[in-house]
Amino acid sequence: MQKRSLIGLAATLTIAATATATASALPASGSAATGCDGTIDEGTLSMFAHEGSEADAYTAAIEAFNAGPGADIGVSVDLTLIPEGQYTDQINSAAAAGDLPAVLDFDGPNMANLAWVGSLVSLESCVTDEVRNNLLPSIVEQGTYNGELYGLGSFDSGLGLYAWASALEEVGARIPAGADDAWTADELEQILRDLQEAGYEHPLDTKFWYGVQGEWSTYAFAPIVWSAGGDLIDRETGATADGALNTPEVAAALTQFQTWVTDGLIDADAADDSNFLEQRSPISWVGHWMYVPYKEAAGDDLVVLPLPDFGNGTRTGMGSWAWGMTSNAGDPDAAWAVIEFLMSDETILAITDVNGAIPGTRSAVEQSPLHQPGGDLELFVEQLDGAPDVAVPRPVTPAYPTITSVFRTLIDNIIQGADVQVELDAAVDEIDADIEANEGYPAPG
Repeated sequence: MQKRSLIGLAATLTIAATATATASALPASGSAATGCDGTIDEGTLSMFAHEGSEADAYTAAIEAFNAGPGADIGVSVDLTLIPEGQYTDQINSAAAAGDLPAVLDFDGPNMANLAWVGSLVSLESCVTDEVRNNLLPSIVEQGTYNGELYGLGSFDSGLGLYAWASALEEVGARIPAGADDAWTADELEQILRDLQEAGYEHPLDTKFWYGVQGEWSTYAFAPIVWSAGGDLIDRETGATADGALNTPEVAAALTQFQTWVTDGLIDADAADDSNFLEQRSPISWVGHWMYVPYKEAAGDDLVVLPLPDFGNGTRTGMGSWAWGMTSNAGDPDAAWAVIEFLMSDETILAITDVNGAIPGTRSAVEQSPLHQPGGDLELFVEQLDGAPDVAVPRPVTPAYPTITSVFRTLIDNIIQGADVQVELDAAVDEIDADIEANEGYPAPG
């Protein structure tokens, strides 16, 4: 499904520390790749990428590199595309065998875990000021761990509320003008109840059918926590989730969300996109990847709005697949030449034309009419420009595989009617136990 390739809904990479890890699983102290020195050796390097909607664009990009700049410097790339459903297992196997490729495609939130165990190496000695200064702030936020850049994404992601404008007009709902004009949670709830009374049985579509085994639950619903003033972990210390995830404000926000399920404002049994496409649910809580099918269905009746404000302003998920250099990159300069090519405007726009994502550089965004002021997807750029205060990166910590697994279970239990505060406290206990088992995930080096 296309949505999986856009926000990395594949199971979290577990090459290193997970909930079952012990304190003995400490990060590697060094790696074969020591950084760029300005010299490129001729030869062939390997690269892994996920086989999502971008597969053909990735193949075309590598063919263009091999025929163009690669040929000029004597470097060719052997690209292996791996189905998303098998990606985690393949990467785990390659890491265990010491057979990771030189260039790796990975889901952005897993970067810190991969860097912590030494599977990824820093790009700091390779990235140029020109490339760095052209990146969207959100790309830098998600790609930085322990003060250094480890990943660069050709594209980023965004969440919003898609709506049929005619349905909103039917109940007299206002149309927010942008991120700083979002509906409050209470305002959205009243709109949903008005729509339900007007005959829309389940007015809000939230894609619960995407499932709880991937990244959707954290990506989609962590913004509720952030908007309520909480977080998935204490980002200042990285040592605990207590006092961040289980606050009264977070409990109140998630309880309100639970009420929307209980009262039927959300169709918890939906199995596909038809609720919104057929206007049975005139508001949809989802990401940028649904723009094309939604635009085809609604035409000029489609509006894209920010997620609701649960007390501290609207928040949105961000982050997506990114490129990194592994410890098996025998020639970091050659690996960087590939990554730099993948970050060129031409390559980025070819990829985002396919997957509908937000281009990862400012210059590429300027060439995308949909993302310009007045464009249908202007909101997504506005939100990413506001990172990390509006678009919030999922916690950049080696503990993230555990955090997202625990949060997925939390959301699923809340949907099923569990006591919200009890679930939050239990989630904190699980996250903190993992951090303690790994001695606080000390920074490598």
